[in-house]
Amino acid sequence: MKETTNYPIRHRDLNWLSFNDRVLQEAKDETNPLYERLKFVSIFSSNLDEFFRVRVSQLRQIKKVNKSLRKKLAFRPNKILKEILKKVNEQQEELGAIFFDTIIPELKENNIQLLSFEELNTSYLEEATSYFNENIKELLKIDTIKASTNSDVFLENSELYFLVTFKSAMQYGIVNIPSDQLPRFVELKVDGDQHVIAFIDDILKSQLGGLFPKEEITNSFAIKLSRDAELYLEQEIDGELDQTLADLIYESLSQRLEGQPTRLLYDSSMPKEVRKNLRKSLGLGKVDMVAGGAYHNFDDFIKFPEPTDNKKLKAEKLSSIKHKAFQEADNYFDVIREKDQLVHFPYMSFDYVQNLINQAATDELVREIKISLYRVADHSALTDALLLALENGKKVTVFIEAKARFDEENNIKWGRIFEDKGAHVIYSYPKIKVHSKVMLILREEGKKLRRYAYIGTGNFNAQTSKFYCDHGLFTAHKKITKELHRVFKVLQGDMIIPRAKRLLISPFTTRATLEELIRNETEAAKAGKPCSITAKMNQLEDEKIIKLLYKASIAGVPIRLIVRGFSRLIPGVKGLSENIYMTSIVDQFLEHGRIYKFHNLGKPLMFTGSADWMTRNLDRRIEVLTPIYDQDIFKELDDILNIQLADNVKARVHTEKEDNQIVSSTDSKTVRSQIDIHSYLLDKN
Repeated sequence: MKETTNYPIRHRDLNWLSFNDRVLQEAKDETNPLYERLKFVSIFSSNLDEFFRVRVSQLRQIKKVNKSLRKKLAFRPNKILKEILKKVNEQQEELGAIFFDTIIPELKENNIQLLSFEELNTSYLEEATSYFNENIKELLKIDTIKASTNSDVFLENSELYFLVTFKSAMQYGIVNIPSDQLPRFVELKVDGDQHVIAFIDDILKSQLGGLFPKEEITNSFAIKLSRDAELYLEQEIDGELDQTLADLIYESLSQRLEGQPTRLLYDSSMPKEVRKNLRKSLGLGKVDMVAGGAYHNFDDFIKFPEPTDNKKLKAEKLSSIKHKAFQEADNYFDVIREKDQLVHFPYMSFDYVQNLINQAATDELVREIKISLYRVADHSALTDALLLALENGKKVTVFIEAKARFDEENNIKWGRIFEDKGAHVIYSYPKIKVHSKVMLILREEGKKLRRYAYIGTGNFNAQTSKFYCDHGLFTAHKKITKELHRVFKVLQGDMIIPRAKRLLISPFTTRATLEELIRNETEAAKAGKPCSITAKMNQLEDEKIIKLLYKASIAGVPIRLIVRGFSRLIPGVKGLSENIYMTSIVDQFLEHGRIYKFHNLGKPLMFTGSADWMTRNLDRRIEVLTPIYDQDIFKELDDILNIQLADNVKARVHTEKEDNQIVSSTDSKTVRSQIDIHSYLLDKN
């Protein structure tokens, strides 16, 4: 879809599906270990689920806008929804082929038999019946609904059910599949060397006859309903005085479970008449119906058992790299004061961040710790360290992002724990999120307070740091830390606008600075001077930035981009973006770091931090990007960026056709950037 502008731009949702295609490619790639491919099957399914709960639900909201207004704004949600469903159906078919034609046979070759329903019913019914009676039976909720009549049966978001059809077609049965309370995959027995595993779905299916003794069952079909994930906080707009935003969100979480349907995923073998009747019974529209396979919730394959302990079936674990400066240090403050330090996840342990907070909690000279938390781990050494700091009388200020989608409940829970222990806890502001990953420690040295800062690209979360590729800068740079202190003053309500000459702080200075830097490269190109823009990010969406990149390309600026997810910019268009080359890396870990580099007339500038080139990151979120001043760290990030730019194993090219072809290279050297970065950091440390 092209917007009503004088330059081409993609529709973000359609291009996001292209990103999920890249995930599906990894599930299909037989050079990946088998359990790595199962992991990508899980990621693909999880991504698609969130896509329907968030993006498709927003398109449905747009449909409610007055048609004449939609026309003026060039919004055509019905057209986009049709294109989305067409693409999703193609992807679902490919997923089914990958799973049944390659993954299941390969599991069997490795002595793991994932049973079909027919195999279970024929050869393992005794074991299935025993498991059903001992584990499943007491967890079932059994309902009946009248065919083609509105029903008050409520299907929980993303939970699995069977729709059971009877010889008497006047009604249907609905039974929950309790995969939310029991393992989805049940190890039934070992036959020789073969480990026999069944879907809990099929174990239940084999027993359906006993659940409806008065009916003659003709068939059963797996169904799953996805519901709108957005929280519509009307009270927030009304400005109620007695409740904080955190309270509103906490009370509104149930809305997510009860939100409007965005997709009913059904077994594609379901007859048309049954589909029609079910749709009417659940009050759904035709656009809500999406055909799938006999099994849903493939994201459960992230927990698929590995009973053989065959190491060849999994990706080789990379050794954890010890940070040269921190590893032997008794006092992190001495190390950071002497020189900026940089850590890289998951290649290095998140312990380095947690250790600094722990030292701050017990250091007699530390007076205060300030931290912004976007996705709080359920329980971690980091939260323990903050609680220890409070026990030791340190002043602790914690900014909790209460609107971090799907993590609100946990975030608010921890906010209340910190409050109870004496921390100053600040929650989100209406209409703006705090997405920055920053920490500031104030330490009394001599008669002055020295500031120590951490600025990262990823969340303060030890679990996600194991599979998210991120960077984190530790610095005591006086001007950087002074400006970061101003950011926290804004969060605390003590300052409206943080003055900043070095940090890029959204929504205050990031956009203006980035736009100026792009224009500078454009002017350099027009003057015949050396110029270049190199950038790595998760998403590229902002129209103003894209338009400036097009203008820079037209002027002759070589632009090299790595965009993992969706991009609205179309590279390689003759006369417009032919100087823009863009790739995406999908591999063992999720690429999450942001690095921005500008030639700047031979005095290159580099920034890293939390902000993508998306409108929300530039205009509606508190974000922090830090310049890299330390020359050793500059070179280290530059080397890492160059390794990623050279990837010819896991990098796909963004093109006009968006066909996700692997980068072709005339260079005989194979570069798989995640493996090569690990080797590079291992050599350095």
